[in-house]
Amino acid sequence: MNISPLTPHVHASELPLEQIAKNKNLTEEETVGELSRQFEAVLLRQILKDVRKSVIKSGLTPEAAGSDIYNDMVTNQLAEGMSKSGAFGFAKSLEHDLARQIVRNHAGKEPKVEN
Repeated sequence: MNISPLTPHVHASELPLEQIAKNKNLTEEETVGELSRQFEAVLLRQILKDVRKSVIKSGLTPEAAGSDIYNDMVTNQLAEGMSKSGAFGFAKSLEHDLARQIVRNHAGKEPKVEN
């Protein structure tokens, strides 16, 4: 007989950004991982928007009234997909560094700030 828990496990990727840090059902590792991934997605979004600005406009692709909105939607989905794939690698690196700092803080050692 399979009995489900009273509080179902919540996946960090299913929560809005503002609810991730204060959600008690997520482990610290899940929180740090998802926040790192979302930060990577923000950076990728900015990079992709800057790349789009450098594309030369052509008469072959007419500009419709909603094309800017459509292009933003495509850019957002592309950035999300890239960050979720883990292929870019920045989120994993950031997550590793943040996890190391959390371990130091839990051990009672304050992280050393270098100037």
